[in-house]
Amino acid sequence: MSNRRKFIQQIASLGAVSFLNPTELLAGRETESLCIMHTNDVHSHIEPFPLNHKKYPGMGGVARRAELINKIRTEVTHTLLLDAGDMFQGTPYFNYYGGELEFKLMNAMKYDAATIGNHDFDNGVDGLAKQARIANFKLLSANYDFEETSMKGLTKPYHIFKRGTFTIGVFGLGIELKGLVDPKMYSETKHKEPIEIAQKLSSYLRNTKGCNLIICLSHLGLKYESKQVSDTILAEQCSEIDVILGGHTHTFLDKPIEICTSLGKTTYISQVGWAGIKLGRIDVKLQNDTNSLVFKNQSENIC
Repeated sequence: MSNRRKFIQQIASLGAVSFLNPTELLAGRETESLCIMHTNDVHSHIEPFPLNHKKYPGMGGVARRAELINKIRTEVTHTLLLDAGDMFQGTPYFNYYGGELEFKLMNAMKYDAATIGNHDFDNGVDGLAKQARIANFKLLSANYDFEETSMKGLTKPYHIFKRGTFTIGVFGLGIELKGLVDPKMYSETKHKEPIEIAQKLSSYLRNTKGCNLIICLSHLGLKYESKQVSDTILAEQCSEIDVILGGHTHTFLDKPIEICTSLGKTTYISQVGWAGIKLGRIDVKLQNDTNSLVFKNQSENIC
C-alpha cells in the first residue's frame, strides 16, 4: 500500500501523525527569517490527480504536501501555514465525510490558521460548525457575523502569532454570500463590507498591538472587471496590510503581485490556484537595524 494511502487511513481512523520540529538555525543573526506557507481552494482534493489527467497529471495530493511542509519545517526556524478558504467540496471525500477528513488532515499538517470560503458552507452552516469544533487551527473571519448561527464563538476576527522577533497579525475576510450560496446554507450569517473592516483592523494590529507583519487571508478573489471588492482593491485601499493570501478565483500566480497602496507602501498578493497543486511559499526577512521587511517568493509545485 502506498504511503499516501497509509497517511489518509491513519487520519480517517483518528490516528495521530507527528512531524519533526524545526531546529533553531538562525538564532543570534542580525536578520530573522519567516517562511509563510499557504494554500487556497483545495476543494477536498485529498488524492493526486490521475496520471492521465490532461492538465495536472499526477499533481497534488495531501501526503506529498505534508512531506513538503515537513521538509521546509526542518530547514527553517520560523514558519506559518495558512489557508485562504474553500477547503471543502469537490471530491467524494467531502460527500462522504462532510469536511471531517479535510480538517483532520489540516490538523495533522499543523495548519496555523484558515479563513472561510463560500464552498465551506456547502454542508450548511451547521455542517461547517460541526467540523469547526475539531479544528486545531484558528478559523479567522472578520466580516462574517455568525452571532445568530451555530458558528457563534467558533471563529475569531484575527490572531497574533509570535515567531522570534516577528509579531504577526493575521485576519480573515470572506466574499459576499448572497447570490453565490443558497441562503438555506448560510442561514443567519451576516456579511459585512470588507474594506472598512480591513482598514480598521489592520491599523489596530499595527498601531495598537504592535504587529510588524500583517497578513490578510482573503476569499474575495484576485480581480474583477466590475467594481466588486477584490484583493487588488483591498491592497490599494488598506495600506497597513503587508501580504494578502488570496483565494476564490483559482488564480495561479508564479510570483506575488506588488500593489502600491494609497500611502505609497507595497502590498504583496499571492494565490496558488486550486486543488492543492501548489504550496505557496513567501520568505520574509526582518532587518533588525531598520525593522524593515524583505520578501522573497519560492512557491513550489506538488508533484
